[in-house]
Amino acid sequence: MKNSKRMPLIIWSILVALFLTALVSIINSGPRFIGKSYVDTDDFKSELEYFYDKIGATVLNPINVEKEKKHIKVSMEEIEEHRERYGTLAEQIANIAAQYQDRIEEAKAAGNEVLKTELIKEQEVKIEDIRKNFQDDKHVEEKVRAEKGEALEQYVSERFNDVDDYNFRWVSYELKDVETGETFASGDVKAPAAYKKLFNSKEGYFKAKSLRIKSTDLYEYTRNHTGHYIDSNQSIIGNPDRTFEGVFVISKAISKEGSHGQHAAWFNKSKYIAYGTWIAGVIALILLLTKFRFNKNWVKDRRGADWYNRLKIDVKGSLLVTTLLMLYINLLFVADYVYFYSIENLVIYAISYVFLAFLILLTVFQLVNFMERLKDEVALKLEIKDSYSMRFILAWQGMFLNRSIGVQMFLLLIGFFLAGFGLFVVLMQPILIVIYIPLVLFAGLPLLYIFVRRTAYLNRIIVATEAMAAGRLHEEIKVEGKSPLADHARNLNNLREGVRVSMTEQAKSERLKTELITNVSHDLRTPLTSIITYTDLLKKEDITAEERTKYVDILDKKSQRLKTLIEDLFEVSKMASGNLELHKQRVDLTQLLQQALAEHEEEISKSGLDFRVNLPESTLVAYVDGKRWWRVLDNLIVNAVKYTLPGTRVYITLRKVGDNAEFIVKNVTKYELGENTDELFERFKRADASRHTDGSGLGLAIAQSIVDLHNGNMKIEVDGDLFKVTVVVAAI
Repeated sequence: MKNSKRMPLIIWSILVALFLTALVSIINSGPRFIGKSYVDTDDFKSELEYFYDKIGATVLNPINVEKEKKHIKVSMEEIEEHRERYGTLAEQIANIAAQYQDRIEEAKAAGNEVLKTELIKEQEVKIEDIRKNFQDDKHVEEKVRAEKGEALEQYVSERFNDVDDYNFRWVSYELKDVETGETFASGDVKAPAAYKKLFNSKEGYFKAKSLRIKSTDLYEYTRNHTGHYIDSNQSIIGNPDRTFEGVFVISKAISKEGSHGQHAAWFNKSKYIAYGTWIAGVIALILLLTKFRFNKNWVKDRRGADWYNRLKIDVKGSLLVTTLLMLYINLLFVADYVYFYSIENLVIYAISYVFLAFLILLTVFQLVNFMERLKDEVALKLEIKDSYSMRFILAWQGMFLNRSIGVQMFLLLIGFFLAGFGLFVVLMQPILIVIYIPLVLFAGLPLLYIFVRRTAYLNRIIVATEAMAAGRLHEEIKVEGKSPLADHARNLNNLREGVRVSMTEQAKSERLKTELITNVSHDLRTPLTSIITYTDLLKKEDITAEERTKYVDILDKKSQRLKTLIEDLFEVSKMASGNLELHKQRVDLTQLLQQALAEHEEEISKSGLDFRVNLPESTLVAYVDGKRWWRVLDNLIVNAVKYTLPGTRVYITLRKVGDNAEFIVKNVTKYELGENTDELFERFKRADASRHTDGSGLGLAIAQSIVDLHNGNMKIEVDGDLFKVTVVVAAI
């Protein structure tokens, strides 16, 4: 970016950072500094309250420890605890004897009779004291009382170890007990005061509290220091509050000393820094509103804009939220750290301030880019559609396309999450392992087993699918159970079978295509060769008129043969492409069949075949294209005449079956057909594989196509040499 854009933007970000710092500072620190001195702060009040507590407990209303010792109570539980602290009577005596035995033996061996005698006496005294413990409750009670008194004295002493001379020297006071008239004074209350507090009937009396010691506090203290059980009753040691009137004064001179003086100096310095920051913030605001008003062109087309624009919109949103969060945290830090007291703090503050200005630049760049995007609704919609969030939503919806799999995966995810969370909880609270282990054994491990088993099954399906994709269709995928994966495996098996059949059909189609080309070539070449040959013969001048007439007759037959073949090819082509139009009307199928048979009566009589025709007594009407349907009947009759074994019968039946008209032709074939009857429907497929007849091989194919166009059904059945064709069409 050019300097003409860069410098104003940098200055603008610095001014915004300064203004925001001042704004947050005045919100957070204004009530603490404006019109306030150190004596108005919570720190000062806490120090003063600490002084009040200490002076009440140590000077104005102290506990009389010796007096309290006399009122210490001892319970029977404490007596029993002390008595049996080191075991039974026999155990304690044995313990004492063991302690002195070695020392006595050493003195005896050394010939030191005096030491030996003293050790024996000392041992006997302790043993006697132990016996007395088990004989006299009063004896034990005095011991316990002495222990509790010593603990009380130590407890009170430790509570005031942190009180030094300064705690009492920094405050002067002059107080009088309202009830007894007893007076307490310290320091000069008439010196120039930095702080002064009066206590009287109008302003309120000063309550001097003594140290209050609960028996439970003393019990805890003693147990921590000695390990012994001392107290079992609930009582409080301490004096009632005393009421005083008078004055507390902090002189100006003393207010500058010690920790109080340091705190006051820190407060004043922080206040002056805050005032300076606020004034700088006001100046920054004025400059932002006048000379350095924001111009969005400063951040448009910046370096990195192309990279940023390529990001998904939800990633941009996440970056913006993260930047705003970092900006907020850093702003609070800078606003609070502005009260630096050292060079080290000043360096940290400067670095934080520069980072704050950078975050402001980054935030403004993202906001301007976002506002520009909002103006282009089409681009915005496309970005939303292409976002990771939308992809996740679509993926989530896709996860539940099969609800069973979606629910199972969701439950497994929850199970693994709870297992991990449970492990974390157990690490925090080991006692919960008694709950965690049964849950793992009876819930977690079964879930893990299901997950591993399903994953293994899915991998086997994937491997089998890869084998199918590679063309290996002989292996069937094992179907396990009734899960969605099992259904998927079943569907893949069906697909595998479909692909296998399709490949078989494709191979068959390729074979038939080759045969088609061969047969078409043969059937077209045969008449065409004859035509060419006899045309050449007609060109000879030396042929007789009789030969010429014979050649012309042959040419006419071959031309008609070629014409018929080409017409059949053209008709089949139109039927295959769907360009054949039907002109349906009411047609009497009985009359149409009679006409077709009459058309071929001469051929039938010459064939030597016995045609047995069975027609319905009444008319049988269908809604068909009469011309095309006549072609079906004609082709089937011609087919029967050509391919029926001479001297046998041909059965032709027309009847009504339900709502349909059914036409049947049955005959004994002249040639062996084999078992595959489907190929008889193929174009140029004839029963005489050696092609001795004159047919085009398209008869059954044409008939099949016409029947299909009429939404009818044509079926061929072969049983040995018995050939049967059944044609069904809807009747009226």
